[in-house]
Amino acid sequence: MQISASNAYYAGLSTIQSGLNRVDQAASQIASNSVDRPAISNQSTNLQAQQVLSVDRSQQDLAGSAIELTQGKLQVEAGLKVNEAADETLGTLINTYA
Repeated sequence: MQISASNAYYAGLSTIQSGLNRVDQAASQIASNSVDRPAISNQSTNLQAQQVLSVDRSQQDLAGSAIELTQGKLQVEAGLKVNEAADETLGTLINTYA
């Protein structure tokens, strides 16, 4: 049985990269959402109601993006732990079948 630490490093680095991509996308969505908010002015009540619903949807989008941001952070932390574990075990396993 051959155990390679490079596989663990690859998995850790891949997880870190995926997490960073997720953080980047969520941050971009949060930034663009905060710029696109509609301004509420003195207009008919029907139009005001539509604008309030639009703000509610944008708040939901912000909440979803904040969750994605947190998930990305946790994904990066998990990848770092995998790399730390691979680093700690490197050289500690002995191939007794060689």
